[in-house]
Amino acid sequence: MRTEHFDIVIIGSGAGGGTMARALASTGRRILVIERGQTFPRHADNWDPGVVWIEQRYRAKERWLKSDSDEFQPNTHYGVGGNTKFWGSVLYRLREEDFEGRRHSDGESPAWPIRYQDLALYYDRAEQMYHVHGQAGLDPTDPPRAPFPYPAISHTVGMERMIDRLRTRGLHPSYLPLGLIRPGEDGGCELCDKCNSFPCMIGAKSDAETCGLTPALEESTHVELRERTLATRLHSDGSGKRIVSVDVVTGNEQSRIHADLFIVSCGAVNSAALLLRSGVGNSSGLVGRNYMAHVATMFSAYRWEDVDAGPHKFQKTIAINDYYRANGSRPYPLGHIQSQGTIHPEMVWGGAPPLLKLGLKIVVGTFPGSLKNWTDHSIQWLTMTEDLPLPGNRVTLNGDRIRLDYHPSNMRAHRELNTVLTRLLKELGFRWIFPLSFGLGNTTHQCGTLVFGRDPRTSVLDPWCRSHDVENLFVVDASFFPSSAAVNPGLTIVAQALRAADHIKDTDLR
Repeated sequence: MRTEHFDIVIIGSGAGGGTMARALASTGRRILVIERGQTFPRHADNWDPGVVWIEQRYRAKERWLKSDSDEFQPNTHYGVGGNTKFWGSVLYRLREEDFEGRRHSDGESPAWPIRYQDLALYYDRAEQMYHVHGQAGLDPTDPPRAPFPYPAISHTVGMERMIDRLRTRGLHPSYLPLGLIRPGEDGGCELCDKCNSFPCMIGAKSDAETCGLTPALEESTHVELRERTLATRLHSDGSGKRIVSVDVVTGNEQSRIHADLFIVSCGAVNSAALLLRSGVGNSSGLVGRNYMAHVATMFSAYRWEDVDAGPHKFQKTIAINDYYRANGSRPYPLGHIQSQGTIHPEMVWGGAPPLLKLGLKIVVGTFPGSLKNWTDHSIQWLTMTEDLPLPGNRVTLNGDRIRLDYHPSNMRAHRELNTVLTRLLKELGFRWIFPLSFGLGNTTHQCGTLVFGRDPRTSVLDPWCRSHDVENLFVVDASFFPSSAAVNPGLTIVAQALRAADHIKDTDLR
């Protein structure tokens, strides 16, 4: 078996791994980034809804097991940049209260071992690195912060009209914080209608390859990327206190890579699976437990006359956080509402569960053109409610296969939030409102499987994302989240990666 040695090995190139590579590139250490997938090509197919949603060319082909031993295809992507290549670039800071223990309709959300103030400066750096556009002060839940480094993305005329209508109902709509590169400029983001769930054909989305890994490779000859290389097992020394090597498979070739420091950033499910497969870092018994994913429902509302009111096609610009906190009449929070991008008929066909597809075939067969008429004249909204950490929601292994046992929590609050949005859309004049809730297969906001904390008995990682058990092992992706909050997790992963990188420089790399 071929062997090699590096100073640092980073496993995974998404929000955690890609950011870590850039943050550590300046150290001069020899760094290897391992990615099981390959670079997503920049091709016209990237913006073809049929290729992305019907053919599902870029989606992982593996199937995970469910709690009842049936299989499902997770909504995940393996490639350089990971799932960030397909995110909608909504890059939120967690709100101050998300770091505190909070009461919810179905139970308690635990406090984090750090507070908002510990991440505030790293949020600043993360927003700069990932080109986040926004406007502070409009959102009633905004934490203390400096101004956004880039101005908010302008609303279409239709979305401006929508904001005016929302304000007449006493709400406080705000701009979504969006990671886009030079929007509206020559060679920059075109503010198109194919951003959310599509890999950017022109490299103008703020993903981990564009903002993290590519600059790292350009800035340092000491950083190397190895694609189509799967990490299968970590090996520790005799004491179990240090990782000495990782086994990888590249094509049909197996090799063993030694390093002084290992950073695992495979995503909450695959990072937990790698540690379980390797038998390391689990003295707490919590590796793989407390899996969370946002409780989410997509709403499509018809008919929207302002759908074509320019100046561009990018509709994912409005946030509503008026229901994010408890109030005097409701002792628990409901969650977050955000507008979504344009949908296309292929997205409906590709994303619909089997029963809905059957109904669509009947409707479209009876009324040809009805689905395109709907998608061309509807507005999309997403509700997200915090999912609570439950020990029974967990990642385990069945042989080498991943098994995910998961049942969403906090459903009472989510149903209330859905009722609020449904009522609001009816008041705004929408006659037809169609909700679609996401099930187990939507693993895009996975988190919580390797929780960080100060007590090794009740957490897997310390507040810097270092393993309590293994001194040279860090895990930097959303697996460290003790709670899921109710806003997109991407920016918090990036900010914590920058914080962990500073810690590594001050300790391991002195």
